[in-house]
Amino acid sequence: MAAAAAVVTPSGLEDGGSRSRGEGAGEVVVERGPGAAYHMFLVMEDLVEKLKLLRYEEEFLRKNNLKPPSRHYFALPTNPGEQFYMFCTLAAWLLNKAGHPFEQPQEYDDPNATISNILAELRSLGRAADFPPSKLKSGYGEHVCYVLDCLAEAALKYIGFTWKRPAYPVEELEEETVPEDDAELTLNKVDEEFVEEETDNEENFIDLNVLKAQTYRLDMNESAKQEAILESTTDAAEWSLEVERVLPQLKVTIRTDNKDWRIHVDQMHQHRSGIESALKETKGFLDKLHNEISRTLEKIGSREKYINNQLEHLVQEYRAAQAQLSEAKERYQQGNGGVTERTRLLSEVTEELEKVKQEMEEKGSSMTDGAPLVKIKQSLTKLKQETVQMDIRIGVVEHTLLQSKLKEKSNMTRDMHATIIPESAIGSY
Repeated sequence: MAAAAAVVTPSGLEDGGSRSRGEGAGEVVVERGPGAAYHMFLVMEDLVEKLKLLRYEEEFLRKNNLKPPSRHYFALPTNPGEQFYMFCTLAAWLLNKAGHPFEQPQEYDDPNATISNILAELRSLGRAADFPPSKLKSGYGEHVCYVLDCLAEAALKYIGFTWKRPAYPVEELEEETVPEDDAELTLNKVDEEFVEEETDNEENFIDLNVLKAQTYRLDMNESAKQEAILESTTDAAEWSLEVERVLPQLKVTIRTDNKDWRIHVDQMHQHRSGIESALKETKGFLDKLHNEISRTLEKIGSREKYINNQLEHLVQEYRAAQAQLSEAKERYQQGNGGVTERTRLLSEVTEELEKVKQEMEEKGSSMTDGAPLVKIKQSLTKLKQETVQMDIRIGVVEHTLLQSKLKEKSNMTRDMHATIIPESAIGSY
C-alpha cells in the first residue's frame, strides 16, 4: 500500500494515488506506484472541474472561438500542434486570472521562449518545475497536466475560492403501505365466505318479482341522475371569462432542438423551396445572358470573316515579307559564321605576331646591351684572383709537404744510427 501513495514530485511526476483538491505538489517521492501512468487522467479531470469553476467556457473558449476540450485532452496525444497552442493560450489565461500579466502567445512565436516564460511565472508562484522544458513542447503528458493544474489552483486562490463541505439533502423515508389485494384469498377465508352464503340462502328466500321491481327502480334513478348531470347550470359569460384567463397557461412551448430530424427535414424543405424559387428567376436571367452571348459571338464571327476577306492581299504580302525575312536571317547566320571563323584566325595570327615581336625585341636588346661584356670581364678578373690565391695555397701546401718529408727523413736516419751503436757496444763486451 505504501508503493501506491498519492504524491506529486516537484518534477511533475505523479504516483499511483489521487491528489486531493486544492493541495500543492511539493513532496519528494522515492518510488512510483503501479498506477502512476494513470494518475495524470485524474489530474486532468480535476483540472477540468477547476476550469469550470473559473468559468473558462464563457471567458476563454467563447472569446477565442475554441472548442471545449475533452476530460482527457492533455493526457492523450491527438494533435501535438493544436494541443501545444491550446496549452500555451490556456496557461496565459490562467496566469492572467492569477494576477500575473502575461501576453497571449501567437501562432508564430518561438515555442522555447513561450515555455521558458510560462515556467518562470510558475516558479514565481512558488511551484517547483525541475523537469526539462522540452517535456512541454509536445502539448500533452503528465508535465503539461501538472503545470495547468498548478496554474488553476493559483487562479482559484487569487479569486478567493475555497472548497466547502458538501451539503447532502435529507431524505424523508416514506412508510411503505402494502395494498390489500382482493384477488389473494386464503383457504380459511374462502371457507368462511362459503359457510356464510349457505346460511344466508337458508335463512332468506328472494322473490323474483320483488327483484325485478327493485332493478327497474334502480335503472330509473340512474337515468334521472345522468339527465341531471347533462344539464349545465354554468353561465356562458363566466365560462368564456374563465377560458380567457386560463388560456395563456394552457399554451405549450416546445423548445426547438437543432439535432431533431424533424427540424432538419423542415429546413431541407425550406431550402428546397427557396432554391426552386431562386432557380426560376436565375434561369430566366441566365437564358437572357446566354442569348446575348450567342448573338455577340455570331457578330464577332461575322466581323472576323469580313476583316479576313478585306485584308487578304495584305496577309499575302505579309507572308511574302515573312519568307524574305527568314531567308535574309539564314544568309545572315551563314555570313555571321564565316566572320566568326575569320575573327578566330585573326586572333591566332595576332598572337603569333606578338610572340615574334617579343623575341625580336629580346634579341635586339641582348645584341646592343654591353652588360654581358662587363659581366664577362668581371668574371675573368675574379677567376685570375682566385687562380693567384690557389697558387699561393698550392705553394704553401708544397712547402708543408717538403718540410714533413725532410722531417721524416731525419727521423729515419736518427733511428738508424740509434740501432747501429748498441751493436758495436755488444761486440766489445
